[in-house]
Amino acid sequence: MKKSKSVVAGKTRVTAAKKSSPRRFVVRKSGIHGRGVFALVDIPKGTRLIEYLGERMSHEEADRRYGEIHEGSAHTMLFAANDEVVIDATQWGSSARWINHSCGPNCEAVEEDGRVFIETKRAIRAGEELGYDYELIVEGRHTEKLKREHACRCGARNCRGNLLAKPKKR
Repeated sequence: MKKSKSVVAGKTRVTAAKKSSPRRFVVRKSGIHGRGVFALVDIPKGTRLIEYLGERMSHEEADRRYGEIHEGSAHTMLFAANDEVVIDATQWGSSARWINHSCGPNCEAVEEDGRVFIETKRAIRAGEELGYDYELIVEGRHTEKLKREHACRCGARNCRGNLLAKPKKR
């Protein structure tokens, strides 16, 4: 670690500089969908990788802005952090917005106090694409049409064929 010096009121103070960490992932073209996020180095299980960032708004505001635009479309950069907050990564989002869905995910989204972090579920090898299960919640019956509109292309052995959360038992 590098040391840095600063002079305050004629006194020299030595402080430890922040250790720079190498980039752990990169955004590039994905075989799953559009862009994806790929590990540049081996990443251990349980690593917090990145926060899902963007404009924070209510569910009502997200519906007002995007309801008609996203009707029948699985492509969105909105993340419901909790029952009050939706994060819109369209404008000010981090690289987390490019992490694709996977039915056999190596990452998971973890909510803490209205914030969403992406963490590894298992060790990830350099070159591997990062993915988490979107578990999209769509009101109403999960018809074949709805499943086709939210089709999955993750290629996992256990692929369920769509990005939808399993319907809750009533």
